[in-house]
Amino acid sequence: MKKIIIAILVLASFKANAQTAADTTKKNVIDTIKKNLFTAPDTVKKLHSNPKSLIAPIVLIGYGVSSFVIHPVRRFDYYINGEIQKSDPHFHTNAETYFLFTPIALVGALDLVGVSGKNTLIDQAGLLALSGAFVGGSEEITKKLTHRERPNGADNLSFPSGHTGLAFMGAEFLAQEYSEKSPIYTVIGYTTAVATGVFRMYNRDHWFSDVIAGAGFGILSTKAAYLVYPYLRNALTHKDKKGRSTMIMPTYQNGVPGMSFAMRL
Repeated sequence: MKKIIIAILVLASFKANAQTAADTTKKNVIDTIKKNLFTAPDTVKKLHSNPKSLIAPIVLIGYGVSSFVIHPVRRFDYYINGEIQKSDPHFHTNAETYFLFTPIALVGALDLVGVSGKNTLIDQAGLLALSGAFVGGSEEITKKLTHRERPNGADNLSFPSGHTGLAFMGAEFLAQEYSEKSPIYTVIGYTTAVATGVFRMYNRDHWFSDVIAGAGFGILSTKAAYLVYPYLRNALTHKDKKGRSTMIMPTYQNGVPGMSFAMRL
C-alpha cells in the first residue's frame, strides 16, 4: 500500500511541476503579489457547487460516528489495526507532518509564481483561516465528547483524526482554488490527504473510523467556509452612510496572526 501511495505522489508531482512551469511565464511575480495584497473586490466568489456536494463529507462523518453504536463498524476498526500490526509491526514515520501542509503550501507557491487561483491572496487567507477555525473547533469539541482511546493507548483523544482533518481541509482548499486550472491539483491535494490518513493508522495514532471522520470534518469545514465567507467579507468590507470605506483583514507579523482594521476617510 505504501509503495502505491508513493508512486502516485511522484507521478502527480511530476505532472504538477510541468503545469506550473508553463504557467509561470504568464505573470510577473511582483505584480501578482501587489495585485493580490492590495486589490480586493467587493465580494468573493461563492462556492460554485451543488448542495449535494455536502452529502459526501457528511456521510464520512456519519460513518465515523456509527462506530460508536454499530458493532460491525467498530470491529472493522480492530481488524484494520490488527492487519497493520501483522504486516508492519515496527512501522513509524513523520511523513504525515509534511503531507499535512502540502496542499496549502502549493496554493501559496502557485500564488507567488503568478498562477492565480479563484480568489485573491487576501481572500484566500481569510478562507483558509475560517476553514481552520471550523475544523479545529469542531474536532476539538468532538474529541473531548467522545473520549476514545488511541490504538497506541497514548490518550483518549482519538476521534476524529485531527491530522487527517487538516489534510483534507487543505486538499479541498486547493481544489476550490485551482481545480478549474487543472484537475491534477485536486489529485495532488487529495492524494497527500489520503496518505496522511494512512500514515496515522500505520503509526497506531488512529483507528480507521477516526480517519474517515477526520476526512469528512476537513472537507465539510472548507466547503462551509466558502459558503459563509462571502457574507462575512461583505459585512466587514463596506461603505458607511457617509461614504467611508472600511476593511478588516487578517495579518501575520513576527509569527503572530491577527486582524487589522482600516478606514478610508
